[in-house]
Amino acid sequence: MNRLMNAAGIGRISVLTGTIVPLLAGCKSEKESAIRPNIIMFMVDDMGWQDTSVPFWKEKTPFNLRYRTPAMERLASEGMMFTQAYASSVSSPTRVSLMTGMNAARHRVTNWTLRRDTSVDGHSDVLSYPQWNVNGVQPVDSIARSVYATMLPQILRENGYYTIHCGKAHFGAMTTLTANPINCGFDVNIAGHAAGGPGSYLGTENFGNAEAGTHTLPWGVPGLEKYHSDSIFLTEALTREAIAALDKSRTTGKPFYLYMAHYAVHAPFYADERFYQKYRDSGVEEYESRYSSMVEGMDKSLGDLMDFLDKNNLSENTIILFMSDNGGYSLRPREGEIHTHNKPLNSGKGSAYEGGIREPMIVKWPGKVKPGTRCSDYLLIEDFYPTILEMAGITEYKTVQTVDGKSFVPMLLQSGTTASNRDLFWHYPNNWGPTGPGIGATSTIRSGNWKLIYFYEDKHFELYNINDDIGELNNLAAVNPDKVKEMAVKLGSYLRNVDAQRPSFKSTGKEVEWPDETL
Repeated sequence: MNRLMNAAGIGRISVLTGTIVPLLAGCKSEKESAIRPNIIMFMVDDMGWQDTSVPFWKEKTPFNLRYRTPAMERLASEGMMFTQAYASSVSSPTRVSLMTGMNAARHRVTNWTLRRDTSVDGHSDVLSYPQWNVNGVQPVDSIARSVYATMLPQILRENGYYTIHCGKAHFGAMTTLTANPINCGFDVNIAGHAAGGPGSYLGTENFGNAEAGTHTLPWGVPGLEKYHSDSIFLTEALTREAIAALDKSRTTGKPFYLYMAHYAVHAPFYADERFYQKYRDSGVEEYESRYSSMVEGMDKSLGDLMDFLDKNNLSENTIILFMSDNGGYSLRPREGEIHTHNKPLNSGKGSAYEGGIREPMIVKWPGKVKPGTRCSDYLLIEDFYPTILEMAGITEYKTVQTVDGKSFVPMLLQSGTTASNRDLFWHYPNNWGPTGPGIGATSTIRSGNWKLIYFYEDKHFELYNINDDIGELNNLAAVNPDKVKEMAVKLGSYLRNVDAQRPSFKSTGKEVEWPDETL
């Protein structure tokens, strides 16, 4: 049960800032926590719905035939695949929703974060963008332009979990508390900081740091100095460190929560030499071979973690959740026609179309989830927050924020669904920078098989029946005005209810009308 309250309790000292971060009271004893399952949240960066040999559609596609992801195949055979799992179209909104259970329209971290008090929005001749929460999510309410929240790992730790962060964080801007994941409720932080991408994936290039043994802001990856000047790939270094942290956790007497958040497969695209050459030899172009090798390296990491669990008799009490933070990147320098790398889905990262928001998702829950199953019910990234807590057996917890997510445990157990009579909402009143199909300031609602997108710049609507038209090729707005009106009213009402922000017209200085105000 979620109840609003102010954060209180014992403080924890941040190793990044020396600031004491308030935590909620209510830790469980080791005896109580010992019966809880271990949990691995395996988050991939910028991985598209088709970037795998596992077919999430009704048939295998050419992309499924290109990529080699045997560990994902293994995980799917041991768990449940979700074919309509959604996230935001860019990184930070997704990660904040995962950490808080809030929809992006409510938490207002609607674009990607980096520098404190600084917007990353691109230029528009038509629109000015709102003062969104550029500083990300924070465990205190004293940082301007941020959302104050009780974060997921904080609740897990208070209930006896040993919490490990490994890889990309991207929760808060540089110099804010959450630039260090320790201040988000993690006991261990491996290589996480404010930036959303690495300067380099190569140990020989010190992972983007100027000199060996140093940390170069903003893009250098911190905390992996032992691998500087080594020939190791970043994905492998993170995997080794994660396994070492898991091995150490066995001495704590506590269940573990590992947030395995790879920088891969985010740009810049480097060749993971362990896998690269076979793609080139098979005729795949240069950057597509680099990308494919990064996908396979990520998959090897998943397999290595699963092997560690098997070897240490941990598999039967460990839940694994696999997810991506947004749709696959489909711009240059990737080869081939841009905006097509997620086909049959339209467009890619940054887009309101399916290619920007639909993700590969698999969940293994031994003894609970029937192996080799599929679920076609839809869900959204904020749903992971209450789901993970329910899977952990944590039912009494308090948050300072309103939790929008709905537990998908009923779908996992095949005992029911939280998708029926539920609408999903996306809100992106921003400018990512690149241009392309569905990229721009938008608000979106998915209601059953119907999806409505509202484009703020020219106030036009696009309406699709996703069940019949997964590629969003046939805009039905003109021929179905009643459905447009029905969904626009729902969308506008929701946005006002959560106090969402809107862009403004440069010509008048006035905010753009809500979707239902344009009809």
